[in-house]
Amino acid sequence: MSRRGLLIILSSPSGAGKSTLAKRLRRWDETLQFSVSATTRAPREGEADGKDYFFVSVPEFQNQVAQAGMLEHARVFGNYYGSPKAPVQAAIESGRDVLFDIDWQGAQQISNSALQEHVLSIFILPPSIAELHRRLVSRGQDEPDVIEGRMQKSWDEISHWDGYDYVLVNDDLDATEQQLKTIISAERLRRSQQPDLVDHVRMLQSQFGDRT
Repeated sequence: MSRRGLLIILSSPSGAGKSTLAKRLRRWDETLQFSVSATTRAPREGEADGKDYFFVSVPEFQNQVAQAGMLEHARVFGNYYGSPKAPVQAAIESGRDVLFDIDWQGAQQISNSALQEHVLSIFILPPSIAELHRRLVSRGQDEPDVIEGRMQKSWDEISHWDGYDYVLVNDDLDATEQQLKTIISAERLRRSQQPDLVDHVRMLQSQFGDRT
């Protein structure tokens, strides 16, 4: 039987392991499609249109929003970012899952969109705030003031944990990865994701009639 794809949303405060887990999921299932966002900012060196982002003009972006062509969108530091609806809808209708690495605001917009019945939302929590800070420091990517800003933002992000279908505490990366695989495998069998079930049940019911 064929199935519809899932819109898999992963959210977490910075440093909780979301990006690492997303990469592991894509290694586990190479058919898992990562959502490519649209943006009005200029391409940076090495970025390719359609691969890293869909680079569009401000009027084009605003027109897509007005035509309900974005599943979620936001303005960040003067530039617009959003998730185009068309490629996501095409993917799920052909049975491919789409992975979103977004914050709680984007997750809320997608969960309230026209494709909400296909949404699987998962929030990743750190085991402790001290461990979250340690991970941010150990990455060696940010200056102390940037890390402090991420820590302050994490409070707001964590406060929205109860808006998700599943919430996992990432105290062991391998164990959390396995939990994610289990959740996704089960959700792929959700009744709403299997459009052929109706025809199959009707076929079974007709076979009862053949017995008389």
